[in-house]
Amino acid sequence: MEIIKWGIIGCGNVTEVKSGPAFQKASNSALVAVMRRDAALAEDYAKRHNVPKWYSNAEDLINDPEVDAVYIATPPSSHKEYTILCAKARKPVYVEKPMALTFEECNEMISACKEHNVPLFVAYYRRGLPRFLKIKEIIDQGKLGTIRHVNCVLYHPFEKRYDDEINLPWTVLPHISGGGIFVDLACHTLDFLDFVLGAIKSVRGHATSQLLAYPAEDAVSMSFLFENGIHGSGIWNFASFERYDNTEIVGDKGKISFSTFGNDPIHIQYANGEKESITIENPLHIQQPFIETVIAELLGNEGASPSKGVSGARTTWVIDQVLKEFRETSR
Repeated sequence: MEIIKWGIIGCGNVTEVKSGPAFQKASNSALVAVMRRDAALAEDYAKRHNVPKWYSNAEDLINDPEVDAVYIATPPSSHKEYTILCAKARKPVYVEKPMALTFEECNEMISACKEHNVPLFVAYYRRGLPRFLKIKEIIDQGKLGTIRHVNCVLYHPFEKRYDDEINLPWTVLPHISGGGIFVDLACHTLDFLDFVLGAIKSVRGHATSQLLAYPAEDAVSMSFLFENGIHGSGIWNFASFERYDNTEIVGDKGKISFSTFGNDPIHIQYANGEKESITIENPLHIQQPFIETVIAELLGNEGASPSKGVSGARTTWVIDQVLKEFRETSR
């Protein structure tokens, strides 16, 4: 049976448990090479994970004839560059989220892959997780009736690691990440809503830095309208007193609420007063179910994977709309 041989560009923290081992454990898949600019760290990762090859140059990995497909797990600032290089080398691309710094960059990636007839997948892996597929199933079966509106709330306390101005994490440096923690986390929720409810066509919002601790936004509020007429609202704040994570989807026959992160129970309430709670644990290698859909499509199961460049770009477009004013005034 055919095997997809993978190479990883950027074997950092996200690849240690969430994704990297999944390429080794999934059926019809093998991880044959990894790359990191620090050669010693690339070698260390390869030896710890039993990967045969390691590189310190991305083009060397991309051009390795034994690498069939490439997983780009670097920060967003290099997603476009590496995706275009992979497209020119005719190597299918699986790129981390958010897809790129801007919607414009996403479109350049899509165009390059289309020009060279290369598949482009985006790591919005909740589209493959059993927990989130159950939520979609409940909505698709009409148990909540006609969906009317959505409300998203996520807030965290300020973390001490953001006090070090010289060594700030890249996730709050807009030239590397595209924004702040909102961009890093909210994209998961927004993409899942796109998956379940359809595309968002209009966005209004505000983004500010309440603490002025780093260059990116730390507070975002927004309202949005889906193409099918469903209304949505959301607030994200990273200077609060505790952690809270809840998305509520409300129909005319009931509502469902769930957290985007973690394994909290899914709660359902129906118009007749009946309540239901469902617990579905996430797998250890949380990207594995989605990665298996990518492998299935690469092996010829057309349409197997639910997250492609076009859908990934839609989420970046939503983020661009709400951050536009903040980005312009922060330059």
